Parts: sequence; structure tokens; C-alpha cells
Amino acid sequence: MNEQAPLMPPTPVIAAHHLGREYSLGGHAVKALEDVSFTVMPGEFVAIMGPSGSGKSTLMNLLGCLDRPNAGEYRLGGEAVSLFSPDALALVRNRRIGFVFQQFNLLARQSALENVELPLVYSAVPRAERRRLAAAALAEVGLAHRADHTPAKLSGGEQQRVAIARALVNRPLLLLADEPTGALDSRTQVEILAVLQRLNAQGLTIIVVTHELDVAEHAGRILAFRDGRLRKDEVNPRPRIAQSERAA
Repeated sequence: MNEQAPLMPPTPVIAAHHLGREYSLGGHAVKALEDVSFTVMPGEFVAIMGPSGSGKSTLMNLLGCLDRPNAGEYRLGGEAVSLFSPDALALVRNRRIGFVFQQFNLLARQSALENVELPLVYSAVPRAERRRLAAAALAEVGLAHRADHTPAKLSGGEQQRVAIARALVNRPLLLLADEPTGALDSRTQVEILAVLQRLNAQGLTIIVVTHELDVAEHAGRILAFRDGRLRKDEVNPRPRIAQSERAA
């Protein structure tokens, strides 16, 4: 009888080990992050919370490979990306991480479809394939019927959904959303959270940075920061369901 090999545990999408980030301000060292350690497994939906100055934006920049830590190690999908060269980090940002920001950052003269195509242009994907992938990403966020519209002809919620589609088009390992509902009214905020929860249910790993508890409560896990340190790391046993809130 053949014995089956034991199943290997999945590789964390994020493994942060004793991360620290220090800046020089007026000749003085300012610690923005200090001794931060946590992991995020595939398929998790995590909210990072904290007031202004808590370190959450600094952490977002480190997780998105937009900055490097002064101390500790950051692994993305098992790779020690904190040690990568600038060119290698640029490839990681384009191919492995999808970014969504508070401001939608869409090109005003380009259609929704053309905006979603942009990461594929930088990856030198052929035009026909770019169109196909961008159209599929727009369909995932419910905007296939708005593909030819420019941002000026879209509502705020629709513009943010285009931005989410653009973040998805390269099939990233991780979606990072920095205050993704901060510029939206409460009704549209719930609409965007419903999109994120649906994508997470399909297996996408999502991290949302927010200062709003109402937003964080839609995640399955909440990391709370204050003064550059991780103060709480708690599972949210009953996340709020945005789709139900939309129907109410």
C-alpha cells in the first residue's frame, strides 16, 4: 500500500517579519513602523485600520512594493521581495499586485475599456488579447455595458469599479485597496464593498486600508495599528454582508 505524501500547507500571500520603517525628518529619526509581524493566507479578506499617523499608509507602501523596510523582511508569495532590485520590484507591482486607491486615477480621455487595458500595455500584451482580458475584467465588476464610456460619463461608483477592473486585469496574487470608498457616498460605498466581497468569495486575497470601522467590519480579519505598531490582530467572526445591505 502506497503512503500518500503529507499535504504541504499553502504558502502565505504575505509574510511580514519584524518590519520597521524609519524616516529622517529635520535631522531626527522618526519611526513610522516598528517590529510589525503578521501573515496573510490565500483567500483572506483583511482590513488594516488606524488613525492618521498610525503607520497604516507606510505599511501599505511596503506591502505594495512602493517602498522598502529599514528592518525585517517582507515575503510576497514566498519571495523575499524586500531584497529585490528596483526593476524587479516594478515587475512585481505590475504583475502580482493590483492597486485600488481613493482617487480613481483614470485617464479622462480614455474609455473604461482603454483604462482597464493599461497594465497590459506595460506588459506588452498583444492588442487583441488586451481587449479580451479588459472586457472580461469589466464584466467581472458588472460594467460590460459601459466599456465605451469615458470617466466623465460614469458615476463615482462606476469609476471605482473601472479602477477595480484595472487592478484585476493582470490576475494579481493580491489586491491592495487604499481607502477605496473614501470618496464615495454611503450607498455607493456598500456597492463597492459588495464587489470586493464577491471577488474575495472567488478566491482573491484582498487587503483594504481604512480608517472607518464600518468598512473594516466587512472583512474577515482586522489588523489595528497605532503609533507604528500592530496593536490588535483579530478574526471577525461575522463580517457584514454588503450585498444584504444593498438590498435593505
